[in-house]
Amino acid sequence: MIPCYIPYGGYWSTPFARWQGSLSHLHSLRFAAHVARDALQRRNIEPTVFDLGILGMTVPQEGSFYGAPWLLGEIGARSIGGPTVAQACATGARAVRLAASELTTGDASACLVVAADRTSNGPDLYYPDPGAIGGSGRHEHWVLDNFDRDPYAQVAMVETAENVARRYDIDTAEQNDWTVCRYVQYGEALADDSAFLRRFMTLPFEVPDARLRKTHAMLDGDEGVYATTADGLARLRPVREGGTVTYGGQTHPADGNAGMILTTAERLAEFTTQPRIGIRLAAFAQAREESGYMPAAPVPAAQEALRKAGITVADLSAVKTHNPFIVNDIVLGRALGLGPEAMNRFGSPLVWGHPISPTGLRCQIELIEELVLRGGGYGLFTGCAAGDSAMAVVIHVGDR
Repeated sequence: MIPCYIPYGGYWSTPFARWQGSLSHLHSLRFAAHVARDALQRRNIEPTVFDLGILGMTVPQEGSFYGAPWLLGEIGARSIGGPTVAQACATGARAVRLAASELTTGDASACLVVAADRTSNGPDLYYPDPGAIGGSGRHEHWVLDNFDRDPYAQVAMVETAENVARRYDIDTAEQNDWTVCRYVQYGEALADDSAFLRRFMTLPFEVPDARLRKTHAMLDGDEGVYATTADGLARLRPVREGGTVTYGGQTHPADGNAGMILTTAERLAEFTTQPRIGIRLAAFAQAREESGYMPAAPVPAAQEALRKAGITVADLSAVKTHNPFIVNDIVLGRALGLGPEAMNRFGSPLVWGHPISPTGLRCQIELIEELVLRGGGYGLFTGCAAGDSAMAVVIHVGDR
């Protein structure tokens, strides 16, 4: 076990809102600070108790050059600093890994991790090029252009899913079957007035105006989740001509943020709401697949994380994945011997969307809560990231 703890209840997430939806007017860093400040107040935690802060952020916002120190100042932790981390979809896992390292070495004793992104209204960047004709520069839309083309693999993200589907002989019908299961699982999170989501999410959620002064709108939960059935999926055509992946079998861009506290055994009592519950990090791993095969990368990452934790698939009580394509889950399921129902209980990013950096952090939060409901045990989170890479985390929940 890694010598640090995640205090029970010391984490939160906003609802995730669809692209150009109810959160699209908010500066993602300022908004994340607003949410974190409120979350700490609800838990009677003073921001000044932290000695490290880590910000995960992948889509630039105005002024975000100042990163974590700006975020921490906005929250009220003006005397500390920390890094800003960007590792595409693996940012949430990487930020937790970095916090664990700082705690293990004794360089920090209480760390606040915040992950925030807004894919809506992504920046349009201009790169000067004095050597071009007339000195004309080049433009890049940070979100759209990078979704559409990996500069190394020279393919769009959806093409990586098609590559993996061809390699493993995964047809549209199988993808549809697994996708229907994911929406059924998310329905469990909505049961009893979204009781599962309320374990880490404040609902109804007050969406502030751009100045963070007044309530602009209210969200009862994630925005942009559409009713999905087997018949509806069967009517969808593949995104690429001759392909297998439809819009129903992939996630959608979204906006939102999430936060998590990590601390030492000595300081755990300051932050936990349930002192008897011990939440420990057991192992981390990363991996990289063949160029252009991103959805397959979580398999070696998960296998290495299990090896480092000294456990097998049979020891797992829960599995949560970042699944931008349902192909991800099918390949992982085949490799680990797991069916669709054996992972992603209560939902996954395929259903509730993908704001990039907070996606993996929310997955880890949901994994913890599922383990608590199951009475403890080991849980695995794994997910791919741009560049055909992946990270995996093994978490243990037990009686402290």
